[in-house]
Amino acid sequence: MPPSRPAQKSLQHRTISSAVAEELRRRIVDGEFRSGFQLRQDALAAEFGVSRIPVREALMQLEAEGLVKIHPHRGAIVSELSTEEIDELFELRAWLEPRLLKASAPRLTEADYKRLNEILQEYSSELRAMHISRWGELNTEFHMVLYQHAKQPRSLAIVANLLQESDRHTRLQLSLTQGMERAASEHAELLKLCTEGRISAACSLLKTHIEGAGKSLRSYLEEHQKVSAQK
Repeated sequence: MPPSRPAQKSLQHRTISSAVAEELRRRIVDGEFRSGFQLRQDALAAEFGVSRIPVREALMQLEAEGLVKIHPHRGAIVSELSTEEIDELFELRAWLEPRLLKASAPRLTEADYKRLNEILQEYSSELRAMHISRWGELNTEFHMVLYQHAKQPRSLAIVANLLQESDRHTRLQLSLTQGMERAASEHAELLKLCTEGRISAACSLLKTHIEGAGKSLRSYLEEHQKVSAQK
């Protein structure tokens, strides 16, 4: 049976919105659209010669990636991409999180491991489906479940805040640097080490995992901003 017209129309919108998102993403990452820049749907629709629907879908995609923030009355605003902020967030995480894991891992229960495996399965599914908005949420939950038994409430609260602050950076790192498969693999290895009681190895891997994510995102942004400056 041939596809219906609504399905064809929906596919066309997704194709157009993907093309619009790709071009807007390039301009933001390359620094053509700087932080605070307002992305007006009408102007973008006119520039690209499309309706507002695929533009709106593209902006929603970029919000899921952390590149823009959609405000009720101001519309879509380009988020700030600061290499200094990236360095600070990921350095703090790499210092604090292995300490929490060392204290918490020996106390993880069967129920905890069941939930951690469920998160990994869902994470893998969302990666295949390219549901970027879920990547950061699942990443945060995975890490917090690992640390929940540390009995260090102040450190745990700080890390929870850092994970929230770095959520958009995590989504950017995964989507822009093609780090999805590496993240999934390292999460699985991290869980395996904890299951086997190899806590020191798990803490070392966690530190490397966090530092690697921060460095790959920083390098990506620096390279693209350098290319943009040379144009």
